Amino acid sequence: MCIIGRKMNQKDKKKKLSIISSFMNYTLENDQYPKSVYKFCQVSEIEEKSFYKFFGSLDGVKVTIWQAFYDNAMSLLEKDENFENAKPKEKLLSFYYTFFEVMLLNRSYILFALSGGEKIMNKMGQLSSLRIAFKGFTSELIEDGNVDKPSYLQHPPKIFSEAAWIQLGFLIKFWIEDTSADFEKTDQAIEKSVQTAFDVFDNTPLSALLDFGKFLWKEKFAVS
Repeated sequence: MCIIGRKMNQKDKKKKLSIISSFMNYTLENDQYPKSVYKFCQVSEIEEKSFYKFFGSLDGVKVTIWQAFYDNAMSLLEKDENFENAKPKEKLLSFYYTFFEVMLLNRSYILFALSGGEKIMNKMGQLSSLRIAFKGFTSELIEDGNVDKPSYLQHPPKIFSEAAWIQLGFLIKFWIEDTSADFEKTDQAIEKSVQTAFDVFDNTPLSALLDFGKFLWKEKFAVS
């Protein structure tokens, strides 16, 4: 597993990562989530006290996994000296490419977590921490993009960060269903989505929000 958690002392960080890794391995090996904290800890040889130090429930582990994917991607990006000074569009592209590389390392778990008979939208609750972190990141991008614009052309970060979140959800679904070699169609979808988003961003605020929404739903059929 390739996961980095939130900042904490190294001993606790290592223990938390070990629990997350054990949870993902248990899920994949048994083709189901653990039924109880007790059973999970027994099988994984983890003290319940240690589990509850980091997680309030098994659902808490599921949520933290997605936060960890985000943290891992951002940690990798922060090591790139060019990332800090890049333009908002390049930053978003870099994030998407890095994030999906992290996702690829954990694809089997993600397919289990988000695929199956139940609709993917009904499983999005586990992405709640990812949503908060990603919307914070994209809000900053929007604020940076507003700096050189007159006030009447500036975009509200709250609205556009929510649109960006919808875009990421679309891309995750697209990636899950992508059967192209090396997921090249997902790369194309990322490029087209980001280009369209910033085309909207560079135009009059009310001119293309509807077009942006339509694009998100039609993009799957536009990539070839």
